[in-house]
Amino acid sequence: MALPQVKQDATAARLDGITLPQGASWASHARKNALSRVNAMGLPHRRDEYWKFTDPVTLVQPDAPKAAVFQQDEAPLFEDVDRVKVVFVDGVFDAAQSSDLVAEGLEIERLADALATDIHWAKDLYGVLETRGQMPVARPLAALNTATATDGVVIRATGKAQKPVSLIYLHQNETSDAVIHNVIRVEAGAEVTLLETGPAAARFSKVLEVDVADGGKFHHVRAQGRDHERRAVTHCFARIDSGSLFKSFTLTVNGSLTRNECVIEIVGDEAIAHVAGACVGDGKDFHHDDTVFVTHDAVNCESRQVFKKVLRNGAVGVFQGKILVKEGAQKTDGYQISQSLLLDGDSQFLAKPELEIYADDVACSHGSTSGAIDETALFYLRSRGIDHTTATNLLTLAFLAEALEEIEDDVLAGALQDQLEGWLARRS
Repeated sequence: MALPQVKQDATAARLDGITLPQGASWASHARKNALSRVNAMGLPHRRDEYWKFTDPVTLVQPDAPKAAVFQQDEAPLFEDVDRVKVVFVDGVFDAAQSSDLVAEGLEIERLADALATDIHWAKDLYGVLETRGQMPVARPLAALNTATATDGVVIRATGKAQKPVSLIYLHQNETSDAVIHNVIRVEAGAEVTLLETGPAAARFSKVLEVDVADGGKFHHVRAQGRDHERRAVTHCFARIDSGSLFKSFTLTVNGSLTRNECVIEIVGDEAIAHVAGACVGDGKDFHHDDTVFVTHDAVNCESRQVFKKVLRNGAVGVFQGKILVKEGAQKTDGYQISQSLLLDGDSQFLAKPELEIYADDVACSHGSTSGAIDETALFYLRSRGIDHTTATNLLTLAFLAEALEEIEDDVLAGALQDQLEGWLARRS
C-alpha cells in the first residue's frame, strides 16, 4: 500500500543526504535494514492512530529546532551515588568526564567500538528488539535511530553489578541533534541498575534495547532534564525471559515536547515487568506523551503500568497504554493506571487505555482518571495553618507517590523526590 504523499515528502526530506555510518558487516546490514523499514513505513504524521494526540512535525523535520541551553543551578542528580559514569555531550561520548568503563559483574563498551567489531554479542540484539517492536504498531523514529546512531553504550551484565551504570546526557549546543542507541544484555541470574539523567540535546532521539535472560533483573531509573525548550523521542524495547524482572521509572520535568515509548515483550513464564512514570508540566509549551505496549506471551506473568501527570497553565499530557495477552498466556496479572492532576482549567490530559485479551484465566484491569486538587483535603491542611501553596504542593507529592513507589532503591527514590520538591518550590 502506497504511503500518503505528505508522509512520502516528509520522509524524503528527512532522509535526503543521509549517509549510513560504516561498521562491521553485521552492523551495516542492520542499518540498511532499518533504513529500508523507515522508507516503507514513512515517518509519523498527526493522522497516524498513535500520533493523533502528539504532533511529530518538529521530530521529523530535517533540522532540529533551536533550544536554549538551560543553566543548571543545583547539584547533579545522583551525585552521592557510587556509580560508573558514562557522559555524552550533545550526543557524543566524552571520555574525559566519564569513569573508567570497568565494573565488577559488567562489560561496558562504547557503541561505536562494538559496531566496528566483526564478532560481538551485540549482533544478536542491535536493531533486533527494535524490529520485533514494530508489530503491530509501526515505530519509524526508532528504526531511523537504528539506521543512523553512532554513539551510545553496550552493556553486558554477567553477575550482580556492584555499582549502577549512570548515563549522563549534557546539552551545550542550542542546535544539537543527538542520536543515541544503547544495548543491554542481562545474563541468566545477573542484575544491573541503569540510571539516565540530563536533557541531552536540542533534539534527542534515543533507543534502549534490553534483553533479560532467565532469572535476570534489570532496574532502570531515568530523569529527563530541565531544559525548557528541548524536544525528545525515546524508545525502550525489552524482552523478558522466565523468572526475570524488568522495572523502569521515568521522571520528566520541563521540556517542550517529550514522547517516551516503551515496548515490552514477556516471553518467559513467571516474569515481572513494571513500567512507571511521573511528570510535572507548566505552561502551554509543555507537551508530554507516554506510549506503552506490553505483550504477555507466557504463563503466570505480571505487568504494571503506573503513570501520573501534574499539569498546569495549559500544559498537555498524553497516555496511550496497551496490554496484549496472547492465546495461552494464562494466569496473567496485568494492571494499568493513568491519572492526571490538573491544577487549572486550561491544561489537558488525553488518555487511550487498551486491553486485548485472548486467554481466559487472567486478571487484567485498567483505569484512567483526571481531576483537580481535592478541595476537602486542601481545606483540612489550610485549617491546620498550612498556607495554600504549601498545601497544594503536599497534595501534589502525595498524588505522585504511587509512581515513585515503583522504584525499589530508596536512595534513588529519595533523590527524585527531592527533585520534585525543588521543582514545585521554584514554580510556586
